[in-house]
Amino acid sequence: MKKLTHAPVLLFTITCLGIFGSCKSKTRIPTAEAINAINLKRGAVISCGPPGLELGSVDFEFPGGEKVKNDFNLAVKLLHSFEYDEAEKVFARIIDAQPGFAMAYWGVAMSNFHPLWSPPSAAELKKGAAALDIAASITGKSKREEAYINAVAAFYKDRDKTPHRNRCLRFEKAMEELYTTYPAEKKAAIFMPGTDSCSDPADKTFAKQKAGAILNALYRAEPNHPGIVHYIIRTFDSPELAELALPAAKQYASVAPSSAHALHMPSHIFTRLGLWNESINSNLASVASAQCYAEAAGMKGHWDEEIHGLDYLVYAYLQKGENGLAKKQWDYLRSMKAISPFNFKVAYAYASIPARYLLENKLWKEAAGLTIQKDNFLLDNFPWEKAIVHFTRLLGAVHLDDLAAANMELKALNDIHTKLTEQKDSYKANQVLIQIKASEAWIKLMEGKKDEALQLMQIAADREDKTEKHPVTPGEVIPARELLGDMFLQMNKPANALEAYELDLKKHPNRFNGLNGAAVSAAASGQPEKAKNFYRQLLNSAGSPGSERTELETARLYLKIKTAVLYEAGQEKFP
Repeated sequence: MKKLTHAPVLLFTITCLGIFGSCKSKTRIPTAEAINAINLKRGAVISCGPPGLELGSVDFEFPGGEKVKNDFNLAVKLLHSFEYDEAEKVFARIIDAQPGFAMAYWGVAMSNFHPLWSPPSAAELKKGAAALDIAASITGKSKREEAYINAVAAFYKDRDKTPHRNRCLRFEKAMEELYTTYPAEKKAAIFMPGTDSCSDPADKTFAKQKAGAILNALYRAEPNHPGIVHYIIRTFDSPELAELALPAAKQYASVAPSSAHALHMPSHIFTRLGLWNESINSNLASVASAQCYAEAAGMKGHWDEEIHGLDYLVYAYLQKGENGLAKKQWDYLRSMKAISPFNFKVAYAYASIPARYLLENKLWKEAAGLTIQKDNFLLDNFPWEKAIVHFTRLLGAVHLDDLAAANMELKALNDIHTKLTEQKDSYKANQVLIQIKASEAWIKLMEGKKDEALQLMQIAADREDKTEKHPVTPGEVIPARELLGDMFLQMNKPANALEAYELDLKKHPNRFNGLNGAAVSAAASGQPEKAKNFYRQLLNSAGSPGSERTELETARLYLKIKTAVLYEAGQEKFP
C-alpha cells in the first residue's frame, strides 16, 4: 500500500522533469525536449506578394507582452488566409522566444486543424494534439485563454473514434459558447464562421449563415481584417446569397495580397455571379503567387494551391468560350511531374479540368476515351474524383451510341457509390448518385425509352438542386438541369428545354451552354424576343476577341437577321 501512495508523487515528479523545466515557478515552462517532440515547422515566412507581408490588420492580444504581440498577430493573419504552414512557422517562433505562452500552442493546433479546408491528416492530428497537451499543462492561463484552448481541444478529443464532422461540430459549439460567455470578445465572433466547414452542403436553409449578420456588423468597423472579409465570402458562397459577398470579394485581394489563397478566394463569388473576367484575373494572380511560393519553398514540383486555382481558371475561360486558353491550362497540368501535396483538391482539379473541357465543348469521342492516370498521379484513393472520369466517359459513349461502354462506366459509378456509402461519406455518395441517375437517363434515351429517361434526368436535377456544391469546385462538371435541357432539345421539345435552361441559369448565371441552350430553345419554340435576349447575354458574357466557339457566330447571325426583319417592319432601329 505504501508504494501505491507514492505513485502520484512519482508521476508528478516525472511530469515536472519531462515536460517542464521546473515545478517551482508559478508558470511551468515546457522543456526543449517536449517542444521538439511536436516537430514544428520552422523557417522564414515565405511571401510572394508586394514587398513586405501585406496580410491585412489584426489586433488579437493575449498576455504575452510586446515581445510576442506582433508575431502573434502576424500568425493569426496567416491563419485567416489559410496560409497554414507559414502560420505554424510564426507560432513556432513565438514558442522558441516564450515557451510558456500557451496561446502559441493553440495556434499550432489551429494551423493543423484548418477548419473550412481539408480534414487534417493523421500526422497533423498528432501534432495538434501534442501542442494542446502542452498548452493545457501550462499554468497561469487566463480563463479567456483556457476557453480558446478548450474550444480547439474539443475538436482533437477522441480523434481516433469520432468522425471529423462530429468533432468539428464540437468545436463550433465551444466557440459559440465562448462568444456567448464573452460578448465583448469580437475575436471569437470572427473565428465562429470558420466553423462553416461543419455545415451540411445538402442544407438549403442556410442555417450556418447566421454568422453573416455578425460578420457584416464587424466588417463596418474592421474592413481590413482578413478573417472578416474572408469569412463573409465563405458564408455567402451560394447562388442565393452571393450578391451579399460581392463587396468583400472585390476587396479581399487588396487586403491580403501576400496570400495566394486570398487572391483566389474572391473568385468563389465571381463564379457564383457569372463574372468571368473578374474570376480569371483573380485566379491568374493566385496561380502566379502559388508558383512563386513553390519556388521559394524549394518544392520539387507544384503547390496544391496552384492546381486549385487552375480549376477555377479553366472553368471561367470555358464560360467565355476561350477554348485556346482553357486548353493551354489543361496541357500545362498534364506537363506537371510533381504536385505537393497530392490531396483531394488536387485530385479534383486533375479529374475535372479535362472533363470540363471535353463536356463543355461536346467532344464526345475524346470524352469517351478520357484517361488521366499517369505515374505519381493516381485517383484510386479519391473515389469521388475518379467518378468524374467515369461520368465523362459514359456521356461520351452514350453520344457515340456505344451502349456496352456506357454500361461498363455505369457499373464503375455504382461501385464508387457503394464504396462512398460504406465509408459513410454521404455528401460525396450523393454527388455520385446524381451522376448515376443522369447516366441512367441518357442510357434509357439511347435505348429509346424517352419517358423513363426524362423521369431519371428530372430526379438527378432535383437532387442536385437540393445540394450545395463543395467549396473545392467552381461548379459541377456539367449541371444536371442543363443536361435535362439538352435532353429535351434532343427530343425536339424546345419549350420544355427552355424552362430547364432558365431554371439552371438562376443557379449558374452566364454559363455559356446554358445561355446558348436557352437561346436555341426560345428560337425553336417561337419566342424570338427571348431568343434575342439570351443571345445578347451570351455575346456580352462570352463575345470577346479570344472566344472561339462557333455558337457565337450563330448568335450574331440570328441577331442580325432578326434586327433586319424588325427594321424592315419599322419596329426597330438598324444598328
